[in-house]
Amino acid sequence: MRNVTLTDVFTHPIAQKYLGRSGIAHAVSVAHHAFRLALEYEVNPDLATKAALLHDVGHYEWYTNGQWDYEKYRENDIHAIKGAERAHKLLIRLGEDPASAKEMALAVLLHTDSYLPEGHLDKNNLQKVVRLADEADEEPGGNHHYRKMDYDLALRKIQALDQKVADVLKKDQGYKKSS
Repeated sequence: MRNVTLTDVFTHPIAQKYLGRSGIAHAVSVAHHAFRLALEYEVNPDLATKAALLHDVGHYEWYTNGQWDYEKYRENDIHAIKGAERAHKLLIRLGEDPASAKEMALAVLLHTDSYLPEGHLDKNNLQKVVRLADEADEEPGGNHHYRKMDYDLALRKIQALDQKVADVLKKDQGYKKSS
């Protein structure tokens, strides 16, 4: 049973605020990639798609003289840390199972290593899926954050993905609650 659907997350005003900053088209695309990868990695697609949708909600807008400054972003950004906090808070507010909310927040936290010190970190499959889904949609210079998608189209894509997740979960009751 799902406490919170992908549609619940997407339509929440807090999600809309932060998805608008980081790019709705990118978030929706990454959620779709995560669904495909979740099946491949045998990860709960409900957790994977919601974490993927929220992976960039921690973005801060880095500008210099009124222009987006990609280099400043790359040098200073820690969006995954803030995003994990925002995702966790939103998921809990919506009524998500606390353990699942924590798992998704950790996947958001670890979807990039741009802020981590050098070294190796073993990630679980949910964390790998979210990272790979994000990488599958990246464009040079951060351009993936600037693709546009109409809200109604994005909502229809999210609702269709929500139905795919529900169908998989109904068909395969073997998915663990977590990753």
